[in-house]
Amino acid sequence: MDPTKPKLPSEAIQLYNRFIHGEISRREFNAGVQRFATAGLAAAAIIEALMPNYAQGQQVLKTDNRIKATYETVPSPQGNGSIKGYLVRPVSADSRSAAVVKLPGVLVVHENRGLNPHIEDVARRFALANFMAFAPDGLTSLGGFPGDDYKGGQMFSKIDVKKMGEDMAAAAMWLKSRADCTGKICATGFCYGGGVANTLAVRLGTDIAASAPFYGAAPAADDVPKIKAAILVHHGELDTRLAAAWPAYETALKAANVQHEGYIYPGAVHGFHCDATPERYNKAAADLAWQRTVDWFNKYARG
Repeated sequence: MDPTKPKLPSEAIQLYNRFIHGEISRREFNAGVQRFATAGLAAAAIIEALMPNYAQGQQVLKTDNRIKATYETVPSPQGNGSIKGYLVRPVSADSRSAAVVKLPGVLVVHENRGLNPHIEDVARRFALANFMAFAPDGLTSLGGFPGDDYKGGQMFSKIDVKKMGEDMAAAAMWLKSRADCTGKICATGFCYGGGVANTLAVRLGTDIAASAPFYGAAPAADDVPKIKAAILVHHGELDTRLAAAWPAYETALKAANVQHEGYIYPGAVHGFHCDATPERYNKAAADLAWQRTVDWFNKYARG
């Protein structure tokens, strides 16, 4: 976050989270922002500060010569027919010899807006950590991410959730079965994607090595014994609803003898990992959560 900018009240950030999750309309969001406008900070400036800035949050350029990225389409006969996604590998893995170099795979699942540029950037970050990453777009059946988070959220609400879940499972198994994958895969995701990371751990059993959900919904307690993956959970302290659900999930994981760790990051809000939304971004929490995730995936998919 830029220290020269006026700090927005936490209520404004909560208002943005309600807006982007479809709980309130754009009109209600704009009206709500007016309450936080002051003589020194106009409503338009508050809205601009809350909206994502993908260029500002980009850590690895799409043109970075250390990565090789393509868009791939995966069959999903039980879902929406197919799902498109962004596949990234480190160039270094394929420049050492003529043979195919196999890498562990990471499925990177977006929030409830579709495959936006920030999630693609996260996939590229995993490639630089020497994984192959695939970021599927749950909006594929409606044409894909529309270039606008609000519109993406509106599209997201129109897709059959069960079919989208099938699409995500198909994407995970496609990644696992690729000739350039070791067959060891992990899953991570944010908000909706965090819930998917948990759901895939339940559904895929021994087919997935590890899962690291960021502020995602926990699975039903009755489903936790199906988990064979190692689970690493991240929540923000100020994301009170989801953070409050962690102790019960932890209890269920312990009872099922599932390898797990969970962290509540002090002062962090929902979406704290996303540096494209600077008012939510918490660099200290994001950096620590990221390093823990990479270490976790190295331990369980490469160890």
